[in-house]
Amino acid sequence: MSPTPPIETPPSITTEAFVEAGAAVARLEEIYERNTAFLRSRFEAYVNGVPFTTRVRAHYPFVRITTSSHARLDSRLAYGFVAGPGVHETSITRPDIFRTYLTEQIGLLIKNHGVAVEIGESNEPIPIHFAYRRDINIEAALSIADSSAFTRSLRDVFDTPDLAAMDDAIADGTFELTPGTPEPLALFRAARVDYSLRRLYHYTGTDPEHFQNFVIFTNYQFYVDAFAQSSLQRLASGEAGLEAFVAPGNVITRNALAGGGVSGTASERVPQMPAFHLVEPGYRGITLINIGIGPSNARNITDHVAVLRPHAWLMIGHCAGLRNTQRLGDYVLAHGYVREDHVLDHELPLWVPIPALAEMQVALEEAVGEVTGLSGFELKRLMRTGTVASVDNRNWEISGPQVIRRMSQSRSIALDMESATIAANGYRFRVPYGTLLCVSDKPLHGEIKLAGMASEFYRQRVGQHLQIGLKALERLKDQESERLHSRKLRSFAEVAFQ
Repeated sequence: MSPTPPIETPPSITTEAFVEAGAAVARLEEIYERNTAFLRSRFEAYVNGVPFTTRVRAHYPFVRITTSSHARLDSRLAYGFVAGPGVHETSITRPDIFRTYLTEQIGLLIKNHGVAVEIGESNEPIPIHFAYRRDINIEAALSIADSSAFTRSLRDVFDTPDLAAMDDAIADGTFELTPGTPEPLALFRAARVDYSLRRLYHYTGTDPEHFQNFVIFTNYQFYVDAFAQSSLQRLASGEAGLEAFVAPGNVITRNALAGGGVSGTASERVPQMPAFHLVEPGYRGITLINIGIGPSNARNITDHVAVLRPHAWLMIGHCAGLRNTQRLGDYVLAHGYVREDHVLDHELPLWVPIPALAEMQVALEEAVGEVTGLSGFELKRLMRTGTVASVDNRNWEISGPQVIRRMSQSRSIALDMESATIAANGYRFRVPYGTLLCVSDKPLHGEIKLAGMASEFYRQRVGQHLQIGLKALERLKDQESERLHSRKLRSFAEVAFQ
C-alpha cells in the first residue's frame, strides 16, 4: 500500500469568538477569500505543469455557537435560536452573496442566546471546482496544457465535488449525528450550497448574486414578457427604490435615476429556465423564472433556489378548471394540493400535509381584490379558493376515468403540473409558498384551449395576473420576516438559521 501523500494547506487561522455580527461575517469573508485564492493559485500552477508531490487542500469557514441552557425563548419565533444546549455549527460559502443573510442570522443568535459565536476553519474541504465563482471547464484547461506534464490525476491532487455528501438530509430530517460532532446550524452545508449556485447559472443564465428574496415561478413565456416590459418601463421612468433589471447573460439595465445604461451580452442560446430579476437594495426585489412545463423542472429549480433562503415564492401560471361553474380567466387560490406529480414522494411522503400559509393566502386574496376592484362576495365571481391537483401526465384528460374520479374525490377545482411540487418543496425547505393560477381551459367541460382562444385569453389576462402576483409580493415585503416565516414550516428540533 502506497503511503498517504502529505497535504499542502494555507497557514491555519485561529478560531475566534465574536459578539458583533458584522465583524463575524467579515472574518468569514476573510477566511473564504484567502482559502479559495490559495486553491486557484495552486490549480493554475498544476495546469501550467508544476509537478505536485502533495495533495492540495483548503477548507470552508464555519460559524459555531455553544449554549448551555434550556431557557425558553420567545415562543413566537420561527428561527434565530438553537433548539437546546450544545454545540451547533455549519460551514459557509460565498459570504459575499450571503452577507445580509448571515449578518441577520448571526445577530439573532448573539441576541437571543447572549453568547458569542465562533468563526474559524471547518473540516469540510473546498472542491477545486467551487474555488471559482463561475463554472470552469477543468478538462478543457487540462487539454490545453501539455498532458505529459501531469504525473498525477486531478483527483490525486485536489478535492473534487463529492455528490454523495451533498444531500438534503438535514432538511429532510434524516440526518444522523455522529457522536461528538456539532449539531447542524443551517439546512445546507457549504458544498451543497456551492453546487446549487452553479446549477442556478446553468439553468437560468444569470449569476446567483442577482437573485432576489421574493420569487415568482411561472410556466409560460407570456408572463416573462409582461414582467420584462413592466420592469424596464419602471426603470426608464426613474422609479425610486429600484436598482436594475437583469436578464439571461447577466444583461443589466440600470435605473435612469442612477444614470441608466445597459451592460452584458445576451445569451446565445435561451437557457432551460430563464430568470429575470428586478433588483432592489438588500435583495428585496423580485425574481421571475420561467420553469416551463412539468413537475421535474419545478423540483429541479426549487431544489437550487432554496439554498438562497428566499423570503417567499409564488406559482403564477395557467391551469385547467375542473368545475363547470368556472370561466376561462377565473383565478384559483390554492389552499391544498393533491400531489400526483410523484417527484418528491421519497423525500416528502404523501401522508405529509402541505398546509396553506395564512400570510401568503391573505396577501394573494387582497392583491386580487385590489387589482380587480372586487371584494367580499363579489370576489367569488372571479376567484375560487380550493384544492389544486398537480399531475405528471400532460394528457391526463384522456387517461381514463380513474383520474377523473380521483380529482372528484379530492374536491380539486383546478389541475396543473407544477404547483404541488413548488408548494411541497417550499414546505420541505422552509420557504413560504403560495399559488394563484388562472383557468386557461376546461377540458372536462368541452372548452379546450385552441390557438385562437389562447391568444385572446393571454391578451386579456396575463398582464392582470402578473400584476396581482407582484402586488401580493409587495404586501409580503411589508411584513416582518419573523412573521412571514411561519412556524408551520419548522420541525421539532429545528436548525437556527432561517
